[in-house]
Amino acid sequence: MATPLWIRKMLQLRGLPFEELHHSEVYTAQQVAQREHVSGHRVAKVVVVMADGRPVELILPASRYVVLNQVRALLKARDVRLASEQEMEEFFIDCQPGAIPALRYLPEVPVLMDRTLIVEGNILFQAGTHCDAVLLNFRDWFEMVNPQVATFSEPREPAYI
Repeated sequence: MATPLWIRKMLQLRGLPFEELHHSEVYTAQQVAQREHVSGHRVAKVVVVMADGRPVELILPASRYVVLNQVRALLKARDVRLASEQEMEEFFIDCQPGAIPALRYLPEVPVLMDRTLIVEGNILFQAGTHCDAVLLNFRDWFEMVNPQVATFSEPREPAYI
């Protein structure tokens, strides 16, 4: 597969240097980090939630997980839950479920970034497929996406073998 044209065009129109990466099919952001030999702290994953029936993009490092009660409080919402696959397909039409890029996809969909994603240098995010990723400078990404910054995640427990 290849990075969707709309992502490439969005980055090229802004004149941002970026690198397209391709790997075998994976289904989690941590697996993307492993395939691309990048720390999970530098892989921006998207978790879509429905807040009072409206989608919200949450962007956080692959090494962390969302705390829904914190999101509920931040959004001042009564009901916050993970979006279903069907809901994601409805709003993010040209992305494979679970591979939504960490970009401002629709103007009416709020984007919240967990402050733990703030890093110097590059971040990596899935490019709409389970086989493609984009490597981009964090500051360039941040200026382009202009997310609301908050704290809504906790670290994942390390996996012991």
